[in-house]
Amino acid sequence: MARRTPRTVTGMEFIVRFHELPLLVGLVVLWMMLWQEASLLSLVSGIIVSIVMMRVFYLPPVALAGRFNPWYALGYLGYFLWNLSKASFEVAWLALRPGPVPMTSIIAVRLRTSSDFIITIVGLTISLIPGSLVAEVDRFGSTLYLHVLNTPSQKQITKMRHDVATIERLLILTLGSKEEVKAVRR
Repeated sequence: MARRTPRTVTGMEFIVRFHELPLLVGLVVLWMMLWQEASLLSLVSGIIVSIVMMRVFYLPPVALAGRFNPWYALGYLGYFLWNLSKASFEVAWLALRPGPVPMTSIIAVRLRTSSDFIITIVGLTISLIPGSLVAEVDRFGSTLYLHVLNTPSQKQITKMRHDVATIERLLILTLGSKEEVKAVRR
């Protein structure tokens, strides 16, 4: 049986690995936008600063399922845009109407997925819709803690949990693994 020799890491691979290239490009573009200058100096300094930051503040790679369903992506986008516009009017009405300050709640919503990517997108979607904000994420328990506006009764809290579950379901059907899709469709 042939022995495998350990793979050595070359100098360039240690600086930037292939899967880190999108992050490097994004950080360099952000650096150039912050300096409001597209020059060779800002490009080179952006590359150097980005590589240092990628090594000092290491982020583990995000595991993706490798699938994308455009039909459910359109459904997710439509659901998001509808709720965005509807919630904008509701929050504007709450701000302008006479009467007492609306009640708020902190609620925990347990998600079905354990994918960091989908948990993040669900949290971002919820935070972008006016009237709700992610206060904390329990990554290992797949739980989002939300600060929700206008929750005078259990009915509104249940509706918010249902909305989060719908967003999660649409994202799993769009981007989730085959196992998660099967679990959602049951």
